[in-house]
Amino acid sequence: MCRLAAEAIALTYSEIVIHAGETTMAVLKRGMKGAAVKRLQRELKSRGFDPGLLDGEFGGGTEAALMAFQLSEGLLADGIAGPRTLGALDLAKRADVWPDVLPAVTVQAVSEMFPSTPIRNIRENLPPVSTALAESGLTDKPMVLMALATIRAETESFKPVPEGLSRFNTSPRGHPFDLYDARRDLGNQGAPDGERFRGRGYIQLTGRFNYARYGELLGMGDELVRKPELASDPLIAGRLLASFLKDKEARIKRALIEGDLRHARRLVNGGSHGLDRFTDAFHRGERSISDLA
Repeated sequence: MCRLAAEAIALTYSEIVIHAGETTMAVLKRGMKGAAVKRLQRELKSRGFDPGLLDGEFGGGTEAALMAFQLSEGLLADGIAGPRTLGALDLAKRADVWPDVLPAVTVQAVSEMFPSTPIRNIRENLPPVSTALAESGLTDKPMVLMALATIRAETESFKPVPEGLSRFNTSPRGHPFDLYDARRDLGNQGAPDGERFRGRGYIQLTGRFNYARYGELLGMGDELVRKPELASDPLIAGRLLASFLKDKEARIKRALIEGDLRHARRLVNGGSHGLDRFTDAFHRGERSISDLA
């Protein structure tokens, strides 16, 4: 991503002023001064993160203390006190009010991100994806773009299809997906785990470990392990996509803010497979989906 695009994403996260009913929340960042900064400093110090002088000036000491607090809370450690950080510090009434762009995620807007995909596929499968993203709180523009670009990279048809045979999963004389059977990093325990837990859904969930983990996170117990084909059901596939991205949200956002789409893709895929499609979809979505719906 070019420098200007990266700065635009950083602006989306770090400098936007958000109106929620009668509550207005502005971010606090380095270089700012005033009573709000002093309250931030006092709260950080009371929680064991000493910013130095409580002088109401957001300098290096305050930034370092804030980043340490963010790391301790599993927040994006960008040194900027946005809505979620202020909420975690009890300095805001609402902790999670990033602008919701889902109303702008229309079939037409998404079709511009998927130029080779039949629009009927998008019309049929976008609703469960949007619903799942909303339920997981992934409604800000970068995470929405991350989700849709991931679908483009994994299953450009915009259908939650099972993985097909390829030289990456099946040896020349082997049975289907034999190269997955012994993959300990996937939690597989030998045949027929490779085929049973092949990639499925919008995220192409792969491996016994992931089927077990995300099935539990969705409240399905071990049902997804017993019936792995359920991962291709549109409703479940949408929830799996959202759950997988939510699990890595802080790291993904850090990569996006830094303009590193390759790393953001790697956090999902483990490599660079589909990076060209992912990058193309992300940039198209920046243009087709409005920032504030």
